[in-house]
Amino acid sequence: MPSNLIIVESPSKARTLSKFLGEDYEVRASMGHVVDLPRSKLGIDVEGGFTPDYTVIKGKEKQLAELKSAARRSKRVLLAADPDREGEAIAWHIANQLRLRQPERIVFREVTKPAVELALKDPRAIDRNLVDAYQARRSIDRLLGYKLSPLLWRKVRKGLSAGRVQSVAVRLVCDREQEIGAFRPTESWTLDAMLETSGGAQFKARYHPPSPARRGRRAQSDEEEASGLADEQAAQAVMAEVRDQQFAVDGVEVRRQRRNPPQPHTTSTLQQDASSQLRFSPGKTMRVAQQLYEGVDLGDAGPVGLITYMRTDSTRVSRLATDEAHRFVEGSFGPQYLGARVAARRQEKAPVASQDAHEAIRPTAMDRTPESIADHLTADQLKLYRLVWRRFVASQMGPAEFEATRAEIAAGPHRFRASGSRLTFDGFLRVLGAEDRQDELLPELAKGDQLSLLELLPEQHFTQPPPRYSEATLIRELEERGIGRPSTYAPTVDIIQTRGYVRQVERRLHPTPLGEAVNEALTSQFPEVVDLGFTADLERRLDAIEAGTESWVPVVQSWYEPFAKVLAEAQESMPRVRVKAPPAGGECPRCGAELVVRSGRFGEFVGCSRYPECDYIQGKEERHAAEEIGEACPECGKPLVRRTGRRGPFVGCSGYPKCRYIRPEPGSQRPAAAAPEPTGEKCPECGQPLVRRTGRFGPFVSCSGYPKCRYRPPREAAAPAAGRPKPVATRAARTKRPA
Repeated sequence: MPSNLIIVESPSKARTLSKFLGEDYEVRASMGHVVDLPRSKLGIDVEGGFTPDYTVIKGKEKQLAELKSAARRSKRVLLAADPDREGEAIAWHIANQLRLRQPERIVFREVTKPAVELALKDPRAIDRNLVDAYQARRSIDRLLGYKLSPLLWRKVRKGLSAGRVQSVAVRLVCDREQEIGAFRPTESWTLDAMLETSGGAQFKARYHPPSPARRGRRAQSDEEEASGLADEQAAQAVMAEVRDQQFAVDGVEVRRQRRNPPQPHTTSTLQQDASSQLRFSPGKTMRVAQQLYEGVDLGDAGPVGLITYMRTDSTRVSRLATDEAHRFVEGSFGPQYLGARVAARRQEKAPVASQDAHEAIRPTAMDRTPESIADHLTADQLKLYRLVWRRFVASQMGPAEFEATRAEIAAGPHRFRASGSRLTFDGFLRVLGAEDRQDELLPELAKGDQLSLLELLPEQHFTQPPPRYSEATLIRELEERGIGRPSTYAPTVDIIQTRGYVRQVERRLHPTPLGEAVNEALTSQFPEVVDLGFTADLERRLDAIEAGTESWVPVVQSWYEPFAKVLAEAQESMPRVRVKAPPAGGECPRCGAELVVRSGRFGEFVGCSRYPECDYIQGKEERHAAEEIGEACPECGKPLVRRTGRRGPFVGCSGYPKCRYIRPEPGSQRPAAAAPEPTGEKCPECGQPLVRRTGRFGPFVSCSGYPKCRYRPPREAAAPAAGRPKPVATRAARTKRPA
């Protein structure tokens, strides 16, 4: 029997660990949390110091019993949940449920044999600071959700929810929409001159009027001078003045420029890159990353974790990983690709590797290139792994170097500027795609060279409104403002769309009328809930609890007391919020009112804005329009008609609802109704034959004269269908039988 039990969160991680740990180890999965706050009640004792009422999650009893049994058989139990607040809380809950006296916690950021063996040599106690940070976050989220959501149900619409991070995300989307609505474009013009050298080389230069603040002396940078003209009249005036001027090179400047490599991926940047380059949603990115982290079967090598833990906001990389990356870069591309600073760092003595809860997302082994393991990965896994692998390799390489050329062109008193750029050393772009880059070269120019004007090209421009957020840019905004944490980005972006507060159109996020209504209500009644600075400060206090500099109960209390006061006032003063339905275009054919787009159980539909006074729904009449098919109903003899219902086309009796005969049509999702089967008995009430039918609750017997006669014998009296057991009589029916 194994003497050591390791408890992880997921079965896939358990399978990976089981492959490379010896027979002395049994690895089992908790399947995530085993206890949580109850769903049926608040579960927080506000008066008793905000004590959480943790209960075993429904359906986890069997899993917990198996863990207890395995723990009793083992001499040592090691808790190996994920290395973050959530994972620490899971380990703590499991230790409490298993009644472990001195629970041992091991932490590893990659599911590989070396990392796990290193963690086994250095177990630690459960970190109560991490647990308390989780309890504070969980308590605040529960109090906010369970206290505020019912108010939204009463004042706005049932089924709504509010959240510490999701409500701020909705506000960002709504605020951006208001910015776009309030934006007024400003006109400007640019003027380009197509020029030719004496040798016949052509290039383009752009007009640069001198800044009023810097007239009489040369600007130091491109940003210090504007290249725009106020309007067409100004552009035409310059064109008239320079058309007859001699163009000549006034000076040429050549500069060396460097472009540094990017940092390794964090959760946020991985989601952003996967969105822009792979068109993955944040949720999909995290699902695939989880698979790569927990382990993929590589054939003879067995299952192994391919990337480090994917929920992190750190760009730090362990010294062992950087040394391995440097050896790979030097061997694959040459020492010059390490760069001066990277090569210098490589000479430093590497310290002993440590378990660090904050490390960037990176491959667990450099020799597992995407191409070498492609046959073992799904298409999505390969795409995401390649993204992580390339970014990490590039982060350990030297900068790319460019030769930038800027030529100042004089045309009388006016100045034009031409710029060019040439890649002289690709550096990290060797991995991140230097082949996709095009050099922008200028011809050989020297001061005093005479140029010929071929054409003047004026172009009108208008300033553009700020762009709507995409999923990726919304995550970036949340991260930059310090709102939420790596584990919350993807769920937040998902839930604001699932709740109907935000919808995605051409990969851009638009607030819905419901989202705008909820945001307006929260902004006016609960400003702190959606205040960006307040929410970010709360995140910082949660981090302080994790660091051990604050206690979790005072943090929750300082948040809850003012929130409860505002909530009590809003219960009385908050007005009913009416969600404005967007116009659909057109008038109601019944009453002439405006048609609007509404949402129902089966999606969006177009209806009258005067509902419920007018219940017109566009297309409803067409959906229920009846078309005779030239056949008679086999039950009542009336004409059969073709209709279209919610589950597709079908044929039914024109005598509906008196006769309910139907049969499906091709393309329908409606199951074929079994024909009534005579039982050989007669109805005791009307004398017509009894028939056996099948309804939504199974087979039953009734009168064939339905709906005129609604007789149905007791269920135990009905003869069972062939091959089916006779229904068991109910307890009430059994008590009526004579002795």
